[in-house]
Amino acid sequence: MSLFIISSNEDPASTNIKNNLLEQSKWIKLDKQFDNNPIYQNKILDNIFLATINDRHIRHENLDKELEEQLKIKPQQIIVVSRHRSKTGEPTLTTHPLGNYGEAKFGGKTKTLLPAIPTLMTYLLRVLNKNVEEKRLYHDVCFEVTHHGPYLEVPAMFVEIGSTEDEWRNPLPGEIIAKSLIKALETYISNKNFLLDNKIVIGIGGGHYAPRFTELALSEKVAFGHMIPGYQIEAGNVDEEMVLKAFNATPDVVGAYIHRKSMKKTKVHWFEEILEKNNIRVFRTKDFEPL
Repeated sequence: MSLFIISSNEDPASTNIKNNLLEQSKWIKLDKQFDNNPIYQNKILDNIFLATINDRHIRHENLDKELEEQLKIKPQQIIVVSRHRSKTGEPTLTTHPLGNYGEAKFGGKTKTLLPAIPTLMTYLLRVLNKNVEEKRLYHDVCFEVTHHGPYLEVPAMFVEIGSTEDEWRNPLPGEIIAKSLIKALETYISNKNFLLDNKIVIGIGGGHYAPRFTELALSEKVAFGHMIPGYQIEAGNVDEEMVLKAFNATPDVVGAYIHRKSMKKTKVHWFEEILEKNNIRVFRTKDFEPL
């Protein structure tokens, strides 16, 4: 398996994380370039590569194909390190899958979801949370729901520093993400039983920062793939076909979890009927074992 970590020179948070990755682990600089930037291969995890692009990653469509064509290495998974921007400016460390439930306003393709990496994404969330608590960092650690591109044909995820210029350039959150990512990848690659006891589900309902799904992932043996937020449901972007797209784009998925308190009972029942019709199990909190 070849996994690429992608940084962007256009993004200060991305560069921050990349610099910390290079400092915190041992890398070999390859005799190759991508986008006129050096390519690094991890010395310990030799199937992990670090590449840099010059443009905005959310709009760099088909990056996986470009990497394969230029480097002759086929990416099987991609992790993009990035900034996160929000109106509130709250300090956050987030991770999320890729795709769009509606119009592709921020890269990717309209109503198209990429394959998620639920176990790695959930484990990274847990490691981030642990490291933030140990460092007494003031950042909130959370999922974000699926909401932007780029379009790729391999499983992918983002990990981000939010939400202001000061935070993007602050070395400490960059250090925490780099440390957490290295730890998560070491465990993910070396452990054949990685999170096998965690039920993999899609999440339905709630807000952009997926508070209920984040809470469950940090306390129960459950891993989340694609997450469908309430605002996309209210916008009319989520029909039966889109629910099935979220399910099918979540590898090894066994069911769905509905954030019931976030929506009207009629809408909960509609989702339950759709899921039952398609033989998709609906999990309740009591179905998950505590961590």
